[in-house]
Amino acid sequence: MHARLDWSAAATIAAREFRDRLRNRWVLAVALVFAVFALAIAWFGMAQQGSVGYRGIDVTIVSLSSLVTYLVPLIALLLGYDAIVGERERGSLELLLSLPITRFELLLGKFAGLAAALAASTALGFGAALLALANQLDARDAVHFFGFAGSAILLGLAFLSMSLCLSVLAHNRIRASGLAIGLWFLFVLVFDMVLMGVLALSQGALDSSVFGALLMLNPADVFRLLNIFSSEQVQGLYGLATVMPEHLTSPALLAGVMLAWIAVPFAIASWRFK
Repeated sequence: MHARLDWSAAATIAAREFRDRLRNRWVLAVALVFAVFALAIAWFGMAQQGSVGYRGIDVTIVSLSSLVTYLVPLIALLLGYDAIVGERERGSLELLLSLPITRFELLLGKFAGLAAALAASTALGFGAALLALANQLDARDAVHFFGFAGSAILLGLAFLSMSLCLSVLAHNRIRASGLAIGLWFLFVLVFDMVLMGVLALSQGALDSSVFGALLMLNPADVFRLLNIFSSEQVQGLYGLATVMPEHLTSPALLAGVMLAWIAVPFAIASWRFK
């Protein structure tokens, strides 16, 4: 029989992690980065085409998706890679585990606190951008923008879960940081290049369902798909919409896949930490 989960113990750890990020101004700094980039892209994203100024929510979200795909995973990985291994190296992990708290509660509290900091910084950053663009948006635009910000938070949580898993598995902080950067390169840069190479080599023989299923193996691609197929207007700006099988384009399904990307690495981390 498993001991009953003590939510108050996990909440205490989570509150400590969140306060630490507030105290060192991490939340404010990341929120400022998101706000500045979001506003810059909204107003100058079409500068290469000789157009400056706000061009509509759909064009803005397409441009912001590229920013989020690169920036949010990196921030999440760097936020969580030393959550456990760092405590171990500092000698504070044994002290924490000597308290009336289980390993699962400690891990859950760590994840919840870091997730709250990441979600708060993302929401504050994009919320500030939304306020700055308020006179340019109607109700439909605002809902679409909120949905985009929500999907960016899910993407961050997926990579935070993976970084926490790395932190449990790694023997030291240096190795954990190297693995975190390696994961970023794999999912953000390498994965799609390899997949495009496989698609080109197959000369059209690769079934669209297989191609779509392979995209599910990358949370960054799931994030892109979630934003593409949540709006008919955005679909018209992406050629990818024409090759995806319809049964893999449901926003509910894509959100479920993203939630799985959050749950599975955390479950692996929990199993290994025990």
